[in-house]
Order: sequence, then structure tokens, then C-alpha cells
Amino acid sequence: MKLRKISPRLAALLAVLILLLAGSAAQAETAKNVILMISDGWGYNQVKATDYYNGSAAVFENFSVQYGMSTYSMGKMPKTGFLPPGTPISPVGYDTNKAWSDFNYVKSGYTDSASAATAMATGVKIFDNVLNMDVYGNKLKTITEYAAEQGKATGVVTSVEISHATPAGMYAHNVSRNNFTELANEMLAGPLNVIMGAGNPRYDNNGNYLFTPNSYKYVGGEDTWNDLRTGSHTNNWSLIESETAFEALASASATPERVVGVAEVYETLQQSRKPAPGPNVLLDPDDDTPLNDSVPSLALMTKGALNVLDNDPDGFFLMIEGGAVDWANHANQLGRLIQEQSDFNDSVQVVVDWVLANGGWDENLLIVTGDHECGYLWGPTPGVFNEVVDNGAGNLPGAYFNSGSHTNSIIPLYAEGAGSELFAGYADELDLVRGSYLDNTELFQVMKAQVVPTPLPGTVWLMGFGLSGLIVSGLRRWQI
Repeated sequence: MKLRKISPRLAALLAVLILLLAGSAAQAETAKNVILMISDGWGYNQVKATDYYNGSAAVFENFSVQYGMSTYSMGKMPKTGFLPPGTPISPVGYDTNKAWSDFNYVKSGYTDSASAATAMATGVKIFDNVLNMDVYGNKLKTITEYAAEQGKATGVVTSVEISHATPAGMYAHNVSRNNFTELANEMLAGPLNVIMGAGNPRYDNNGNYLFTPNSYKYVGGEDTWNDLRTGSHTNNWSLIESETAFEALASASATPERVVGVAEVYETLQQSRKPAPGPNVLLDPDDDTPLNDSVPSLALMTKGALNVLDNDPDGFFLMIEGGAVDWANHANQLGRLIQEQSDFNDSVQVVVDWVLANGGWDENLLIVTGDHECGYLWGPTPGVFNEVVDNGAGNLPGAYFNSGSHTNSIIPLYAEGAGSELFAGYADELDLVRGSYLDNTELFQVMKAQVVPTPLPGTVWLMGFGLSGLIVSGLRRWQI
């Protein structure tokens, strides 16, 4: 056998190739697109009641990753405001033994949507009613900002006002969730590519046109609204309002870079329409006030948002909220809860269908959860733990709301796709009934791991360089 020397240049190239392969193997695969879907106010029994009425389970109930999630916050802000730097403080917490031995335990210590959204968007627990500012008043960096820094498109979609706590909580920073005008303007001035929801000042809650408009607060004030309508906003937004415009966007072959969609309705797409049933009135959706027929569904908005965001070759982060699930729970409207949760479920199906047609689960991470439970929904006997009763498809289940507010209950989390396996490392707490659970701040860690590339540990690089040196030395010595 005749030996031939390999050139030093080729040897070096081979070494570099092996180094790159080693680095690639050490880098965890990440999702190109991260989609967070939040059913505001849901719990295990809201999911179950909707399943019973519809006669089938939602698509997310078949996801491979299923855990519980705690949602507590840092509680109410002191009257003196933010804390001096370094002041120690502990979160409210959750005690599984108390939760299942005392029916009323979870009726206190609950979060609000602002602090819950912040926990998921930043990984930090804060005071209630505050958005993306820690207990000392420092601004927190959101998942939207991290995604935008990586060149990804970003968006928020909701069935309530566009500047409400959850959509605003994905990006905006403010001492109060009620400063809607400020929140809307910060959202519109930032990196978001899609903002969709309700809050249109020229329409009422039934979708009727108003000659005397409602407040412009949800859309950033009258001047901002006029800028959006005339196409003169400095951030180059394209405004759509009609259901027809949302339908056109969903199927368009070419879309604008930035779309703000404000449906022709004021507070919510559907839940706030009048007249409305009273608390714990078991009114079947078919017997309720007809749905607003001039506004898009959350599912249609979702299609449009995906059609805009998927133009970015670097991928995107998208939050989709079924915000009015919470509103129906607050009002103890079982029929409208089912309507809102069903629209949310349909939106999840839209996303799943899109994922399967666009890279599959290897390129996409879908997380479906809530921000807190609301209404304390259980079976028909008030004040005790009892199961929701299945009365058959098309019939209202037997259920009763035991609260008109939020609770500190564990809520469900479902996930599928690239990076979803990371949840197992965080779900290290055990609830007596719901099983393994994680905290809402840990959800952020899973998303961030997909959005922000993780540098290889120094030891991996050192091993790679050492390996390359050995290869070069060996090739020169042994003459293969």
C-alpha cells in the first residue's frame, strides 16, 4: 500500500469541519417560530365544560406535553409605590394541601392579567396591575424584544381591546394596566408587526356604528387613531377594520409588513354584546343574543396574523389571546364562556393546521395555556369540589361558578413542537390533584431558549479546538 501525505491545508480544513460538526451537535435544536396561545381565565373545568357541549375534545388535549402551571404574583403594590432597591419580598405562593382541603383557599392570593402576562413575557413576578416593571420600578425585557433583536417578526392578537393587559403585556411597560392610551402608543411605536383585536371607537359592543364615538383610549387617542386611518403613522402601519378586510388578509398572497387590525366593535368581539344573561343563568348559546355578524372571529384574525408574520425568513413570535373567556367567567355566563372558549379552540386548530403545512413540529413551538383561572367553575353543587356534569353534546353541562373573580388555582398547560421537551425540566413541583406543574415564570425560560441562540459552553469549544489539533498532528505524523 502506497502512503501519500495529505496537505496541511486539507488537514486544517478537515479539522475545522469536525469542529463545526461538534459545535452543531452540541447546540440544542430550536424552533423557528414560537406561538403562545392564552385562554385568559381558563381552568381545567372550563376546558371540560366546553368539550362536553361540543361533544369532542380540543386539538391541544392530544399534545404530547401536558402539565399544570401556577400563576401567583407578588400581590398588590404598596400604597407607597415601588419598593426601594434591595428590599426583600416574597411572592404570594401556592399550597397544594390547602388548595384541596379548603375549598375557599384559592379565592385569595390570585394574580391579575397584567402581572401574569409579565411573568410569562419576562420570567419575573411583579405586583398586580403593573406591566413589565419589577417591584423596584425597573423596566423588564420582554420576549417580544428578545425576538425582535434576533430579527424575528412579532405579533399579538386578542378578542378584547388591543391594549388590554395580556396583549400589552407582551411588550409595553407601565405602572398601570389602565393607562390604555399610553400602552397602545408604546405598542404601535415598537417592533410589533401585527396587533389585532377590539377597541374600535366608532362602534358599540354589538358592532353598530356610532355617530358620536366612544373613547379613543384603546387605540392610542384620537390623534393616533386618525394617523392610523390616514396611513400617516410614523411606524408605517396598515389599518384594517371590516370583517371583509380580515378575510382578504387571511388569504392574500402579498401582505403589508405591519398590520393593525381593529375590528368594528368596541370592547370584545362577542362577549360584551347586549342583552346578556345574568350570573349563573344557564342560558344555552343557541338561545342567547345572536353573535355579532360583522366582526371577525379570533380564528380568522389568527389566520391573518400568520399570513403576515410568516413572511419573515428568520421566523416569528406570536401571542394569541382568547381574552373574553375571562370576561364571561367574571360575569358567570356559562353559555358565553363556551362560545369564547370554542372560538379559542378553533384558533388553536388554525395554528396546528398552519404548523403542519409550514415546517411541522420540528420548526415550530406551540404553547397553549392561560394566565389564571377565573370564576372558580365546578360542578352544579355550589361550594364543594364536584365534577362538571356531561349532559351530552349541544346541551349545557352541569356546572356552577363559585366566584366572580380570579383564583389562585393551578391551570393547564399544553405544548407541542421544538423545545417542548424543556418543560419537563421545569415541572418539578407536584399538586395533589393536577400532578406535576411548573410556574408561569418558567414558561418564559422555555420560550427564550427558542428565541435566543444559546452560546456553546466554553468546554465544548475547547474540546473542539483540542480535537482539531490532534487531527492535524495525527495527519501530519501518520501520513494517511
